[in-house]
Amino acid sequence: MKDFAQLIKKLDSTNKTNEKVAALTAYFQNANEDDKLWTIAILSHRRPKRPVNTTLLRLWATEISGIPLWLFEESYHIVGDLAETIALILPTSEAHSDKSLSQFVSEIIELRTLPEEEKKKYLHDNWLTLNYFERFVFNKILTGSFRIGVSQKLMTRALSKATGIDEDILAYKLMGDWTPEKTTYKKLILEQNEEDYLSKPYPFYLAYAVEDNFQEDLGPISDWSFEHKWDGIRSQVIIRNDEVFVWSRGEELVTDKYPEFQDFLKVIPNGTVIDGEILPFGKGEIGNFNALQTRIGRKNISKALLKKTPVILNAYDLLEWEGEDIRQRPFSERRKILDGLIQKINSEEIGIYLSETMNFETWEEAATERDLSREKRSEGLMLKRKDSPYLVGRKKGDWWKWKIDPFTIDAVLTYAMRGHGRRANLYTDYTFALWNEGELVTFAKAYS
Repeated sequence: MKDFAQLIKKLDSTNKTNEKVAALTAYFQNANEDDKLWTIAILSHRRPKRPVNTTLLRLWATEISGIPLWLFEESYHIVGDLAETIALILPTSEAHSDKSLSQFVSEIIELRTLPEEEKKKYLHDNWLTLNYFERFVFNKILTGSFRIGVSQKLMTRALSKATGIDEDILAYKLMGDWTPEKTTYKKLILEQNEEDYLSKPYPFYLAYAVEDNFQEDLGPISDWSFEHKWDGIRSQVIIRNDEVFVWSRGEELVTDKYPEFQDFLKVIPNGTVIDGEILPFGKGEIGNFNALQTRIGRKNISKALLKKTPVILNAYDLLEWEGEDIRQRPFSERRKILDGLIQKINSEEIGIYLSETMNFETWEEAATERDLSREKRSEGLMLKRKDSPYLVGRKKGDWWKWKIDPFTIDAVLTYAMRGHGRRANLYTDYTFALWNEGELVTFAKAYS
């Protein structure tokens, strides 16, 4: 735990990318494999579930520290972070712990099965063997609210330096539905296992928002392909070994949410991976995103719900074809293969459509089409360079989103609340109201 806590302290104390990469690289070169695996998991938002609710954590921390609960709450209000507040109020101790990160995490997972008194004793004993910052890190893992300024891209960059494995390969390895309880560092990072790749998606390529006067920097408009940007669920649909897998951009396997996509097996060959948007679709037109919400939260998708909220896959890119990774081929070539595939399919029967591409003679023509986005229920336009490869993560240069301007409204600010953590000294949560017959009526809340 000491080494992991030191790593977090180094990451937290700098905003320089190279220093963060250096700290992570050194850690990955020296830590044991179990600790490395859990570090990757924690920084990838695969944290263990919280074993103790925050009410009990507050109560037990105040009992050990000997302060009243109201004083704890006042302190928490100023500090803004529960894990840090607990770490600060607990008494110091001469004892120390040599447990590793993976040992602590294993114990935290096991804690879920223990009775309340044993949970209390475990926390009491372990809080008093850690220094302030180790306690803070321990509490962050315990509460499941571990957030640190390390992106997935930055972590894979450090892993690449530590292992010598290409960043894109590592990004692919870290995709999918893995947990430290079901794999090892060696199997996840170092080994090559074809069966593990059967359901794995590719890392998503994300677009940047256009900048001011972007037309001047993008060169001839003939180099660009345009599509409408729809408000749906960005997904990859994988057809391999006579199975269909549907992944969301958040790396969640959502195959069971869209049983109608099993029909893709009838018309799409194995060794195919399609990038697209899941959209509500009825009466021949794209529906409102709110309709999708009725399906996202459901554990079981009934026949009635399938009928009430039909969906389609709006396909706009092809990442794998005939079992070959074709992401490095030009977008125009990938798109040509995709066009040929979808045109052979009865979209109304199968539920997969081709995202319409557009070409314009001038930027003025493109701007006119963008202005029509709202009445077409789209968010604006996507711009893709015709010779662009399919990259990993958010990269500038080849893919841009040109969204329509938002509506504006004049409102009255009625409340402001403090933020949490580093933003505890700032007012970040706002409530807005509108006048209605001389009365202020709340209509929105916003976070800054």
